[in-house]
Formats: sequence, structure tokens, C-alpha cells
Amino acid sequence: MRIPRIICFFALLSFMFQLDAPVRLCAQQRGERFLAAMTEPHKSSGGIREVIPDKYRERYQEWKNEFLYSETGQRQWKAYEQNSAFTLTITVTCDDRNGAGTGKYTWSDKGELIAATINLGCRIDEGYPNPVYFPVMNSLTPRGPSFAVNKNILAAAKIAHEFGHVKQVFSTDGPRYQLQNQLMPVYNRILLSNGRNTLDPRLVELAQRMGGTPVEIWEDREYWGEANAMLYLRDRITKESDQRVLFTRIRRAVELYAKNYVERFDQIALSRQ
Repeated sequence: MRIPRIICFFALLSFMFQLDAPVRLCAQQRGERFLAAMTEPHKSSGGIREVIPDKYRERYQEWKNEFLYSETGQRQWKAYEQNSAFTLTITVTCDDRNGAGTGKYTWSDKGELIAATINLGCRIDEGYPNPVYFPVMNSLTPRGPSFAVNKNILAAAKIAHEFGHVKQVFSTDGPRYQLQNQLMPVYNRILLSNGRNTLDPRLVELAQRMGGTPVEIWEDREYWGEANAMLYLRDRITKESDQRVLFTRIRRAVELYAKNYVERFDQIALSRQ
């Protein structure tokens, strides 16, 4: 998901007093752009719709097979494939070559989630995200003597991350989720114009309505995606020594950038078979 350089520049200036806030805000703004571009509702026919251009079909099938090689992947794919009340559309484009995103969430009049779209980059088997929001996928970055991870495992981890987003939205109140998406850009505009004063009564009121600041909300969402990626990797990387190295890397990144979420990832590590 690309973002104009000037937006990230102002975000960096506004948050330079925090060590990793610029990275967080730019990631958050990329998410806002993706959500804005994927808001058109569509009819729900149930199951999984794979809308894959022919030129990407072969590599997509390899990524999919890798994801389904794990118990987590099989279970989650089957759940959506057999859900006649929910349509999950999966696409591949080169708009964000190495990234992925989930959007086009659609709710019924009863507030039930009935559709979502996962958009995969045409080269998600390349590129390692930064560790701030992505401590799990970043842990696969080659460094020193270590276990080898083929590119399809990286791609499948990114797919698992997006499935984690869908899973999280299923468990979230629809109106609240939509309200957060509407108010987060408003919050950020005020923050960038008021001298970074988070005690501004307008921002306090918005945070109360949303259930947190935009950074806190995006952190929680991304870490649910990463938790699902970790479930996939727990199933896929079964050699004890390799898994130990992987989980150690993940824990270090979480302790550094996401101290409030250590327990979420520890629970997965402790559940390994």
C-alpha cells in the first residue's frame, strides 16, 4: 500500500518526539487509504471467490498451497469456503507488490459481516515488513546462520496475516468498526494541526467514542493479523530448534515495539505442539 511522500513527511515531523511513532502513523495512513479505496459494497453469494488474473495464477496457487499445508490454513479456508452467509473475495494485483490488505467489509442490515476482500500483492513472496507492526513476518528476514525459509512460506504468512484481519472483524461490532474508520482520519487531521496536543478536548472526545486513539486501534488490528501469521508459522515450522529461533525473534520484537501485546503472542508460543 503506497502513500504520498509528503503525507509521511508531515507525519514524521509531527511525531518525531516519539521513537517509533512515525512508522506507526505512516502504516496507519496506508491502511486508511486502502480502506477508502475498498468501500464499495457487493452482493454476497457465500464462500470464497478467487479473482486471479491468469498471469498471476500459477504463483498464487503455490502461495495458496503453502498456506493450506498448515492446519491453521486448512481450518480457516474451509470455514470461509463453507460459509454460505459470507463471501470472501481474494484478488492479486501489483498495486502494492510486496504487501497485502483487507477491505470492502460489508455488513447486513442486521449488523452481520457478509463480505470482505483480501487483495494480495503480485510479489508477496518478496519483501519483509518492518518489525513495528509486523514482528512475526519481520522475524523471517534472513540474518546470520539460521534456518532457511522459502519465499512461499513468506507469502503464506502474509496471507495468514490477512485472514487474521477477517477473523478479527468477525468478532468486532460492525457499527463500532465502521465508526472507528470514519473518525480516525478526523482525529489525525486535528492532531497534525494542533501542535500534537493529544489532550485537546476534541481528541479526547473522539478517542472515547472510538475506544482508543488511532494508533492504539491500528496496533490492535495489526497485531491480530500477526497473531494469525504466527499460528500459521507454528504449524508450518515444526523443527524444534527452528521454532525456538523464530519465537525468540518474535518475542524480542514484541517486547521492543508492542509491550502491551506480549501475552497475545506468548499464548501462541506456549500452545505449540
